[in-house]
Amino acid sequence: MENTPKVKIGIVAVSRDCFPESLSVNRRAALVKAYAEAYNAEDIYECPICIVESEIHMKQALADISAAGCNALCVYLGNFGPEISETMLAQQFDGPVMFAAAAEENVGVLSDDRGDAYCGMLNASYNLKLRGVKAYIPEYPVGTAEECAKMINDFVPIAKALVGLKDLKIISFGPRPLNFMACNAPIYQLYQLGVEIEENSELDLFEAFKNHAGDPRIADVAADMANELGAGNKRPEMLEKLAQYELTLLDWIEAHKGSKKYVAVAGKCWPAFQTQFGFVPCYVNSRLTGRGIPVSCEVDIYGCLSEFIGTCVSDDAVTLLDINNTVPADMFESDISGKYDYTHRDTFMGFHCGNTCSSKLSFCEMKYQKIMARSLPIEVTGGTLEGDIAPGDITFFRLQSTADAKLRAYIANGEVLPVATRSFGSIGVFAIKEMGRFYRHVLIEKNYPHHGAVAFGHHARALYEVFKYLGVPVEDINYNQPAGMMYPTENPWG
Repeated sequence: MENTPKVKIGIVAVSRDCFPESLSVNRRAALVKAYAEAYNAEDIYECPICIVESEIHMKQALADISAAGCNALCVYLGNFGPEISETMLAQQFDGPVMFAAAAEENVGVLSDDRGDAYCGMLNASYNLKLRGVKAYIPEYPVGTAEECAKMINDFVPIAKALVGLKDLKIISFGPRPLNFMACNAPIYQLYQLGVEIEENSELDLFEAFKNHAGDPRIADVAADMANELGAGNKRPEMLEKLAQYELTLLDWIEAHKGSKKYVAVAGKCWPAFQTQFGFVPCYVNSRLTGRGIPVSCEVDIYGCLSEFIGTCVSDDAVTLLDINNTVPADMFESDISGKYDYTHRDTFMGFHCGNTCSSKLSFCEMKYQKIMARSLPIEVTGGTLEGDIAPGDITFFRLQSTADAKLRAYIANGEVLPVATRSFGSIGVFAIKEMGRFYRHVLIEKNYPHHGAVAFGHHARALYEVFKYLGVPVEDINYNQPAGMMYPTENPWG
């Protein structure tokens, strides 16, 4: 993904001065070795300057990992650890931080070389709270070198999202279409997350598009589009205009990212877009999103924010879909019932006009926007990328600011079933356990908009930690609760 950060985690070992420093030295070396053997060694940097026992050591370590280009930190308790200097290190480091601690290796260490890091984690967590410092602490943060290496590897996608958000600019072209107030976007929480927002008029975009007429790069981009579409290129006459629009967006991004490194776009796509531009932008949106530059539909600012987080966490393309329609009963009976372990209410269809990148579709064709063509000339509604979404594991999620500027989120692991949709647009048959209850007592009850971000693969665990680190109250990180675990608003009598 070209629009996401590369994470480099500095591993700094700490030691309480009344414990043998050699414990932390040897355990750090074992941890780094275990990580290099199991994962990508380029993800981590071993701080060799010192074992942090004091505030002076803390400053030395901080300078070293900063000079090494580390943008994330793992504080590793090789023994009990110094609660003051280790939490000061977390406080002064400019980036996401995790804490992990060493388990005792065997019975032989218990007489002279016991580390007591199990105890030290308690003091560390208490001091972090006193300082108001955020840190990622794994579910069970004490382990062997191999177990702690896995904890650090689990932290990589979390850190990647957190690093990316601090350097993200969202560029929007609005205003939102009429009757789309559900996708409200109070900007206060964007600033609290470190995200910059640049709001533009669609007239600004139209002017930039017209200025790209005759751009010498258009032919090459159109040829690349034709190659991607292959036999699915059903509207070849559209490609030059779409290529012109793609270049318009890319040039705008480059000219407007300013002090930020990463960009996501909340785009306008109707009602005047088609008649003025002469096409719909869905296919171009899909291509940019496939490269790691999320482009949401209908000026959905928190939708593209969610997509960017999903791109970082999954290191893959994402999409944004309407939680759209029910699966017809006859379709469920013929294609799903008895074949998959889902009830009818566990299933629904996720749809959008044509914004899902080709790599995430079972097949694709360039078509026209059927809904818009009901009231507009068909020739101005071309530009959708249509096909059934490829079956496999997915995570449906969204981070949203409420109208009164409070953050909340939902996450649900599920899958796209290998069931033909017999429909149009970018669309799939989705299945999420207890979706019917989740739909009623989270999506409706909590006033979420109809757009949900989709990451491919199961990434709920990492997303939960990202949202928690960002400060979303845990009671406002909603998920699809299993049968027998009631929602607060659920009628106990059914």
